[in-house]
Amino acid sequence: MHEASIVASMMRILEDEAHRHHVERITRVNLSVGLFTAVEPRTLEACFELYAEGTKAEGAELVVTTVPARGRCLDCGHEFPMTSPRCRCPECGGLRLEGTGGRDFCITGIDAR
Repeated sequence: MHEASIVASMMRILEDEAHRHHVERITRVNLSVGLFTAVEPRTLEACFELYAEGTKAEGAELVVTTVPARGRCLDCGHEFPMTSPRCRCPECGGLRLEGTGGRDFCITGIDAR
């Protein structure tokens, strides 16, 4: 379960930012998570709740937005949204694909008071 190590790192960032901006309490954390990161949202939320206990982020809402991936077929040039890292081109059925995106993990916003 790599979600725990991801959340541990994320909590360090949140605590550093809270200290830097003299924040009393973090109320919401927005994340952008790529479709192919292999991060399970429910596990991520459970880890966040556990790691946030006793910190300025305790009780904060965690909002996870899934970022899709795009694919381009190297045989026919067709571009399409990828739903799996191992898919076929929907146009020609080709397997030679170039994928972009879908592997990001980013804190996109922190609401605090």
